[in-house]
Amino acid sequence: MDVLFGSIDIRDLLPNHDDVDLQESPLSAPDLRLLIDTLNTRSLHIKYSVHRYLLDHRQHFSAIFAQASNASSVSSELETLIQSCDFDAPFVTEIETLACEAKAKVRELKEKKEALDLVRVLAKLVEKLRFVEDDIFSARMEKAAEGLIELQGLLVVREEWKEAGEIRVLDEENEPVVFGLLRNKWMSCFKELQKALGVLLENAVQFELEGSKLRIRHCSGMLHGHETELFSVMRAMEIVGILGNGFAKIADLLIKHVVIPVVSASADVFVEVLSQDEAVLCVVPHPDSQAVPNEASKVAEFQSIVKMTAEFEATLKELMFISASDSKDERLSNFAQNVEVHFATKKRNEILARARKLLVQSEIDVPLEHAARVTSKNRVDLLFQSERCTVSSAATQLMELVHQTLQNVCMSPMRVAMEFYHAARDALLLYEVIVPVKLEKQLGTISRSAILMHNDCYYLSQEILGLAYEYRADFPSGIKERAAFVDLAPRFHQLAEEVLQRQIQLVLLSLKEAIDGADGFQNTHQPPQCESTKFCIDQVVFILEKARILWEPLLLPSTYKKSMLTILSYVFERITKEILSLDDIAADETLQLQSLIYMVIDNLSSVVEELVPEVQGSSEVHMWNQLEKLISSLSKLRKLADLLDMPLKTITTLWERGELVSCGFTLLEIQNFVKAIFADSPLRKECFRRIESFNLEAQ
Repeated sequence: MDVLFGSIDIRDLLPNHDDVDLQESPLSAPDLRLLIDTLNTRSLHIKYSVHRYLLDHRQHFSAIFAQASNASSVSSELETLIQSCDFDAPFVTEIETLACEAKAKVRELKEKKEALDLVRVLAKLVEKLRFVEDDIFSARMEKAAEGLIELQGLLVVREEWKEAGEIRVLDEENEPVVFGLLRNKWMSCFKELQKALGVLLENAVQFELEGSKLRIRHCSGMLHGHETELFSVMRAMEIVGILGNGFAKIADLLIKHVVIPVVSASADVFVEVLSQDEAVLCVVPHPDSQAVPNEASKVAEFQSIVKMTAEFEATLKELMFISASDSKDERLSNFAQNVEVHFATKKRNEILARARKLLVQSEIDVPLEHAARVTSKNRVDLLFQSERCTVSSAATQLMELVHQTLQNVCMSPMRVAMEFYHAARDALLLYEVIVPVKLEKQLGTISRSAILMHNDCYYLSQEILGLAYEYRADFPSGIKERAAFVDLAPRFHQLAEEVLQRQIQLVLLSLKEAIDGADGFQNTHQPPQCESTKFCIDQVVFILEKARILWEPLLLPSTYKKSMLTILSYVFERITKEILSLDDIAADETLQLQSLIYMVIDNLSSVVEELVPEVQGSSEVHMWNQLEKLISSLSKLRKLADLLDMPLKTITTLWERGELVSCGFTLLEIQNFVKAIFADSPLRKECFRRIESFNLEAQ
């Protein structure tokens, strides 16, 4: 290849080149032709040399191109190029083309290598997940937990996803779908491990309710034929972060079946070791252990026990078994002397437990088929109203418990009475704490339970106001000055009002959505829009009928009437506003709008008939006239129906008489209404002039 890199001197190509001076004398035509022929010959010689070099080093070039790209493709192209090389073709251009192809192949090779690396990573992740599954199946819990935690970091699984048990997409546009599939697989393995650990923990820690025993085994049992130790199970739960939940469940059972029996029944506790791998905690209650009396009548009889306890401690002091000066050694006599307080505290706890149980277990509801004929036990008299109220059994039972407690206040000594008094107050407050949480879902919908809760709170507020008047005279002297219930009544009254107003707002929201579907009552003269509007009206009627069915049997008549009038007023006002907002009403559209208004009024007859006192022989027209006195927006809506087919002169006359103003129409509403129905004309201008002048005179 040296021939390619040597320099060429033109003078060497000419005859007598030593005598040629190109700067002083130009070349002649024969010399130029000779020079061109010589250069062509030299060029052919160079091409032939390059061709021979490529042929001699073909294997080396093939190896080089194979490393840069796909070996077979580039090598075959190089072979074709060498074999078909035309000495007259521009060889340098083909070399540049090959170089560009080689560059593209290098880039393609890099992309394939990156894709291959990604596949290797995914393969490793899949393999690790398979190992985790094998570890779970083989009861290698710690190893499975460690593998899951490692994969959690690699797959970017967030903690909140673990708690929710659901995987969400991090970057839906840029992230490969396979990562979402791997995360779902990870979540499946996590749930499987969590379930397996829970089963193993339950096998290791068992509560035998019949024998009052807590049995703990070192071995958690068999899983798929493999034995697992309790320590390994707990260690795995700690690794994946669910140990707290497992302990919480055990703690609840421990308190329920061990601690409470020991404390409440003065039971004995001892541990029985059955083997190196198993032990049992036994709870054995005393058959006659009554350190504190169960009945108020036995408190006085306990005084003899107090006396004997004091004598027993005095004997212990004489024998110097306990200190004569340290008051801490007088705990037994102090307990006996405070037996009244212990008795009252025990009773207070029992009262609150009963109150909590009945509030939690009682259903705040009345079956739909019985709503119209509620049993007498659910109908109660109100202290400060002549109406009767439908309440839940939980409310009546709670008040019975409060009355029983206050009766004990009247018969008890001062310290015991004070505990009973606080128990009565706390029992009432439990309703405020438990029931709203229990009915959280029902309170968010239009439901009977919400109405019953409203009634309960209203009933309790009135009962609370009467407690002091009923029992204060019989309270012990020290209680009369301190006992007060009047502060609780406003809280329940406010809660009752909040529940009712929330129900009303839910109905209004449903009505708003239904009326919004009518699209402003536009183009009702067109059949599709007319049918759509009628459907929306049917929805409005259905919502109001549903409210009537749910509320009428349960609410106080006065409360029901007030609530329904509020809702109906919104419906009539909203429909009137929508129609008056139309800026262009065709002639046949006025008749259709009038028909729709009559349709609303006719379909609501069953809803409003209970709101107006029934007069013998009265007609339906009389009923609606009476209802207009209660709902001003109804009067406006009915008058609007009349205006829709009324001549312009008549409308002007009614305005001048003041009838439209008495129905609630404003000057701007009448002007816009006339513009929407009647075309511009001298008569319309005269109408505007008259109603405006009348309005100025009225002011």
